[in-house]
Amino acid sequence: MLDNRPQLPPEIARRRTFAIISHPDAGKTTLTEKFLLFGGAIQMAGQVRAKGEARRTRSDFMQMEKDRGISVSASAMSFDFDTYRFNLVDTPGHSDFSEDTYRTLTAVDAAIMVIDGAKGVESQTQKLFEVCRLRDLPILTFCNKMDRESRDTFEIIDEIQENLAIDVTPASWPIGQGRDFLGCYDILHDRLELMDRADRNKVGESVKINGLDDPKLAEHIPADMLAQLREELEMARELLPAFDRASVLNGSMTPIWFGSAINSFGVRELMAGMAEFGPEPQPLNTDKREVGPEEGKVTGFVFKVQANMDPKHRDRVAFVRLASGHFHRGMKLTHVRSGKPMSITNPVLFLASDRELTEEAWAGDIMGIPNHGQLRIGDTLTEGEALKFTGIPSFAPELLQSVRPGDPMKAKHLEKALMQFAEEGAAKVFKPMIGSGFIVGVVGALQFEVLASRIELEYGLPVRFEGSQFTSARWISGEKAEVEKVVNTNKGHIATDHDGDLVYLTRLQWDIDRIQRDHEGVKLTATKEMMV
Repeated sequence: MLDNRPQLPPEIARRRTFAIISHPDAGKTTLTEKFLLFGGAIQMAGQVRAKGEARRTRSDFMQMEKDRGISVSASAMSFDFDTYRFNLVDTPGHSDFSEDTYRTLTAVDAAIMVIDGAKGVESQTQKLFEVCRLRDLPILTFCNKMDRESRDTFEIIDEIQENLAIDVTPASWPIGQGRDFLGCYDILHDRLELMDRADRNKVGESVKINGLDDPKLAEHIPADMLAQLREELEMARELLPAFDRASVLNGSMTPIWFGSAINSFGVRELMAGMAEFGPEPQPLNTDKREVGPEEGKVTGFVFKVQANMDPKHRDRVAFVRLASGHFHRGMKLTHVRSGKPMSITNPVLFLASDRELTEEAWAGDIMGIPNHGQLRIGDTLTEGEALKFTGIPSFAPELLQSVRPGDPMKAKHLEKALMQFAEEGAAKVFKPMIGSGFIVGVVGALQFEVLASRIELEYGLPVRFEGSQFTSARWISGEKAEVEKVVNTNKGHIATDHDGDLVYLTRLQWDIDRIQRDHEGVKLTATKEMMV
């Protein structure tokens, strides 16, 4: 992000790869839709609440997301906006799917945080923000739903500054709110943006003005609101920090735009902000060195695996973030974990739920590689160099349940289905040493429902989840002899995960303390880096 970085090739420099994060219901999926609409990727935004087929939002493709209207798996979309190529990764806002979101944030260079104008900073926003903070991701903020009753603008900005400990600088300023919301004053470009309430898919008009004293303002804004706008902006200039691109890029300042995604208002300004002030593809860390996007050789890592995107073909698509180089279809890349070459013959780019075969991709792009289970989360693909990208987390599940097939003869089928979900990162699957059956661990309770419905839909297997005596899991590592001792004396607690790594299943914190007291050479950890 510093100026002494090498100049990027124009194709890479025009890429902006970012995620949208928010608390559920702040309007993230609607905002994603409008991005696609203005990027020309779709003709009409599918209203999440409209009737019939139009209600099927383009970026939600799993049956359950369509039924419930929530996004449960992060999907990636690429589209052009002006001279830029946007790679947008939509993340689930629901906290039960936070692990998927954390991993997605390792694959982007910036994030857009969506906040509900009436509710301000909510718990899930705060959690996701912390993850962005760990990686110093630049963050742009969009305060949504200004056309409904919302809080005072200064109050919202204060809350963000206090709760998230980040400087906030207004990029636009709302004029009125709720029913009286007229639009915004674009501070960065001295423009008046007016909202068109008549047509939700139409962009409001822009009026170019010269500062706040321009008499043209009075033609569009009632006198009392204009007086309030001038007063608030004067206060904002004195009280709030001025926009500074370097501070935005190092993650210490966030510009905030106000608008209403459902009315297509403020969205274009936010997109222009991402194009103008967002980061180019950034260097990424590996176990050996930093990989810069300008390097000639292709490298990339898998941050998500989605099974059965097309239920008719048992396909699995690995989402790969390209970290460097210029990829061509048909290229042979080394799969670092196995050391084997892989010919990538049918890479796809996603335009919402449509996939297109792509002939080429550049550093910063997110590409889908259909495969039959060779690629897992955390895998690295390179042109020969043995690198592993670091920092892709796998968390210990907080909820464990045992799972049984409705038909006992189908145990083998169930094992296959569970292994697929484990590789996709949708759940942890543990095989206990003693007894039959599997124990499934997830981060949030809603995931059990999603798993049960997907196993039934995609494999035709009704299953039931039952309570388990265990409450948590820890990965075991350490000196071989000590680990064997632990295993032999605690067989009832030991299981293996889908990679075959040893796991200690616990009922109480006391179990963990006891092992660590009795066996000094053994480590129990709650996370396992997705590295093999």
